[in-house]
Amino acid sequence: MSADAPAASPGSSRLGFIGLGNIGGPMAASLASWTGGLTVFDVSADAVASLVDHGATAADSPAALARVADIIGICVRDDEQVLAVVDVPVKQLSTAAPGTIVAIHSTISADTAKALAATAAERGVRVLDAPISGGAVGAADGRLAIMVGGPREAYERIVEPMGGAADLIVHAGDAVGAGTAMKLARNLLHFVSFTATAEASRLAAAAGLDLPTLGKVVRHSDAVTGGAGAIMLRDNVAEIAPDDFWYQVFLPVRSLGEKDLGLALELGDELGVDLPLAAAALRDLAAALGVPHEGLISDDHASSGANGVVA
Repeated sequence: MSADAPAASPGSSRLGFIGLGNIGGPMAASLASWTGGLTVFDVSADAVASLVDHGATAADSPAALARVADIIGICVRDDEQVLAVVDVPVKQLSTAAPGTIVAIHSTISADTAKALAATAAERGVRVLDAPISGGAVGAADGRLAIMVGGPREAYERIVEPMGGAADLIVHAGDAVGAGTAMKLARNLLHFVSFTATAEASRLAAAAGLDLPTLGKVVRHSDAVTGGAGAIMLRDNVAEIAPDDFWYQVFLPVRSLGEKDLGLALELGDELGVDLPLAAAALRDLAAALGVPHEGLISDDHASSGANGVVA
């Protein structure tokens, strides 16, 4: 295929997949029935054999895979492994024809993705950063979210083929690196929430509560309300004007949140449990929601968890 040859239609695109671990393996299995065919590679012969049983074709190297694939997914561990597959030390994907799209599903540095995209572009190959969210469970169920950074045209070419592995594929932005930025923002919420979970568990344990029962309540209510993502409704993070529709939406969220955080801090004081994340949340919640107010929460309360005024 020449550099200016028309791209293969999505339905006829030949797929390749490199990295068949706990997430990549189920992803590839979901793609094995693709009409254009799937070729796979992994250092584990057993992983490759499992995919062959699903109908895929085995390649003996990334270079061999790149010769027969129009769209290549890569799901390996880290930057070092991605570089080993794509660029160094032997430029194993240099056999990819111009027009090939390489979607990197690993969460790597945005700088690494940009550098690889620039190098690949010299050969007419498009590299997209396309990290995933949903973990092994989402991969097994075909319910991953894929966040794609790169040109819109390339994103559109992978949506249909990759649809077997993900039920949400979004275009994070035209620049390579946008997918990684979105994944990192998503995981910032994820792991800060884990830390907050540990803080809540310490409070519950000090109060003599059964932690698995608390977990059951949290999972149940989050399934109903949508959890933290339920407030991600606006298209910016600016302060909200009083006549804006969203002002009346977030005002009661602020009031309820400050009330409950204040009560949790009071309970922590009574039980001798330090709750730094709760104190920071109480201090920052109003401004974070876009409905700040002055003078209702003292800095002393926010830093110490002592009794303060809540809305």
